[in-house]
Amino acid sequence: MILPVYVYGHPVLRKESEEIDEDYEGLEKLIDDMWQTMYHTDGIGLAAPQIGKNIRLMVIDATPMAEEFPELENFKKVLINPIITEFGDDSCNESEGCLSLPGIREEVKRPKKITIEYENENFELVEEVLEGFAARVVQHEYDHVEGKLFVDHISSLKKRLIKGKLNAISKGKVDVSYRIKTA
Repeated sequence: MILPVYVYGHPVLRKESEEIDEDYEGLEKLIDDMWQTMYHTDGIGLAAPQIGKNIRLMVIDATPMAEEFPELENFKKVLINPIITEFGDDSCNESEGCLSLPGIREEVKRPKKITIEYENENFELVEEVLEGFAARVVQHEYDHVEGKLFVDHISSLKKRLIKGKLNAISKGKVDVSYRIKTA
């Protein structure tokens, strides 16, 4: 089922998410619904807070960007209870957008390399070192389970410049091809 995407201004996006275990009711269906919602919205990642669930769960399929970023070849994952255990020293700026902030794109500085631990959909523990755009995509979705948005990483001047757009999004005054949920 395609779910509505919660947008800027909704309090669920600002809460730190809770860990879950294999007994979480309806998890398999929830993951399937998240995939459907992400593909319907043309996203490459979706975190549970974006569909109103404050749990540490995210789905990512960044393979459509593999031509431009080879590290994204077959980069399709379910990440449960993710924890970034290490951030690399080198950073870079790249433009980011978000389904919860439709119509806004900004340059965001993030580490080029991370180490992350998570459980896959079978609750097997995985530890990975990710680099390049793969690290960026995971950090972006990880922010959601931490109660953060990519606009938290931009300067106060840039935030002031997009304040009108942010206010419009929080009131649902945005033209998107998917259902949204405001506060």
